[in-house]
Amino acid sequence: MAGERDRDTTGRARNARPRDELGRPLAKGTEGVERPPEDLALPPLDSLAEAQSLLDSGRAFQAHEVLEGTWKAAPSAERDLWRGLAQFAVGITHAQRGNTVGAARLLRRAADRISPWSADPPHGIDVNGLISWAVSTADGLEAGDGLPASPPRLTLSTLEASDGPGAE
Repeated sequence: MAGERDRDTTGRARNARPRDELGRPLAKGTEGVERPPEDLALPPLDSLAEAQSLLDSGRAFQAHEVLEGTWKAAPSAERDLWRGLAQFAVGITHAQRGNTVGAARLLRRAADRISPWSADPPHGIDVNGLISWAVSTADGLEAGDGLPASPPRLTLSTLEASDGPGAE
């Protein structure tokens, strides 16, 4: 059937259409940018490092996909934290696409979602810095400014990707 969606082995819908660097769907058969695998679930430090690299290269949509995979695999106590981090990347994606109203809303929602971790952030995540960046960026977007030249820093310091079991 022509309108049937691509599905994985469990019957879950997949989006096999290629996408541009901002995550917008392209016509089938068009060459898009490489995307993280749909089932990617990296350990926290690896996820943060990969997402930061993608943010640094202007690929916030792909950073969102990396963070979303970690969110879906995270222990329940950290799920909202990872969901909030993914929302940061989606907010940046909306701003990159020119949707400043949606971007500002998502950045504020992301800041609210991660705020419970401000006193004791896990995995070296710079929760307070991200909240500050999100609020000031949302304010700037609402005032007609563009995105800051530098993406947010997800961690307090440069963290190395984990080398295996036991690494946090």
